[in-house]
Amino acid sequence: MRDSYRNIAFCSVITMGLLLAACGKKEQIEPPVRSSDKAPVPQYSSTIALPIEADQKILITMLEQEIPRTLWTINQHSSRCVAPQKVKILGKQLNVTPPISCTIIGEVTRGPIRLRGSGKEIIADIPLHATISARDVGGILKGETATGVAMARAYVTLDIRPDWTPTGTVRLHYDWKEAPGIDFLGQRITFTDQADEKLQPIRRRLEQQLPRELSKINFRPQIEQVWQQSFTSLLLNEKNPPVWMRLTPERLIYEDYALGGGKLRLKLALQAKTETFIGDRPQKTDAAALPPLAKGKTDGKLNFFIPVLADYAQLEPVILKALVKRSARPFNLPVLGSVAARFEEITAYGTHGGHIAVGIRLAAWPVSGNVKETKGLVWLTARPFNAAGSPKIEFHDMKVAGDSDGIGGDLLLQLVSDPVISAEIGSSLTQNFSNDLDKLLVKIRGAIGAVREGDFVMNGVISDYQLGEVKAYGNGLYLPVQVKGNAKAHYRPARNALR
Repeated sequence: MRDSYRNIAFCSVITMGLLLAACGKKEQIEPPVRSSDKAPVPQYSSTIALPIEADQKILITMLEQEIPRTLWTINQHSSRCVAPQKVKILGKQLNVTPPISCTIIGEVTRGPIRLRGSGKEIIADIPLHATISARDVGGILKGETATGVAMARAYVTLDIRPDWTPTGTVRLHYDWKEAPGIDFLGQRITFTDQADEKLQPIRRRLEQQLPRELSKINFRPQIEQVWQQSFTSLLLNEKNPPVWMRLTPERLIYEDYALGGGKLRLKLALQAKTETFIGDRPQKTDAAALPPLAKGKTDGKLNFFIPVLADYAQLEPVILKALVKRSARPFNLPVLGSVAARFEEITAYGTHGGHIAVGIRLAAWPVSGNVKETKGLVWLTARPFNAAGSPKIEFHDMKVAGDSDGIGGDLLLQLVSDPVISAEIGSSLTQNFSNDLDKLLVKIRGAIGAVREGDFVMNGVISDYQLGEVKAYGNGLYLPVQVKGNAKAHYRPARNALR
């Protein structure tokens, strides 16, 4: 009974086709218009850590030059080397001995400077040694020599101005481990006040000289070289497909510095626009002048995108294979029942409005009955769609039109309009994009681990990625993938104090 109903329905389709054919010549169906637009190249902003190192010997040499070996000498007469001895009589203090005069001679010298520190605290240890004598003490004591040992510490703080001029301040502190002094007539004569007075000008001199000495590091010219070389393109994937990342620096950021391992490390970062291209190497952006130094974080947040762009010529056999595999089982169409099909050729390209056009050349016939197969070319246009973060592709706004060589042309239209067909096409594209994305990520993870261009070497790690919206363009079906990670760049010129 059901088969009879289906045969009647199919005969009705044939009868309708005969009536339409009798009305006149069949209208030729034009293929959808091909689109010529190209997939966009999204731009992201990245902050690539750019640590620059200098040997701490530069600072030690500067301090050695600016702090003389003999800090000060003294040769002066004092009328009160020893204060008067006093006794208390009837509530009053009375001198029992007069003040004792003397001549003070001596010098304070320093030993080798040692530099240490952690983080932003740079400490220069300066050992001090004092040799001081008291001569002609009250005309009685011809000479007495005192020695003292102190450790001075210069706390150096560095900074860089927006015009790239290095600056620095010095805070001097010292402790007498053994204060210089002599014992005379049961009293201790110390000379720390004289030493303290002589050490203060050293601090002021260091603060004046430090910026000038730091400028000898030749900081700005080397940073300008770094800046110029950063306008470049880096190869992320050599082939299948070639992928390039173009860097366009926008500014340089300075956070602070750290001392450790014998190195003075400046924490810099390159903030740059990152663009990714498939195919030929993009032309690099013209280098701009070095901008004023900015202050900020240098955590090296890398952002770029991977354009997973599938050429339609590569998608055509993928779609055909999926439909041929599905055609091993009949299609169950409403009203018409079981229909067998043979898929022969696929044509795919982008059309207007971000839609894809898929031309399907096929033949179809009902499983039951003696109706001849119908051949034709059917065009399916639809807007590819994927949910946020998903590579699974669906088709929305689907339309079907086509030509056939027989009066059963409606059979082909109904077959291609069946949701099973669009699901098979969507599934094949999803699988293709997933495979391409997985392979590309593996390649780029390896490439970005150490990518070199001249003196520019970047090491990156991909931490996360997010899929964008799939869309059909004239040059391919396009799935943008935003990639996030961390990156650090190094510059290794042949001869440089900084590297």
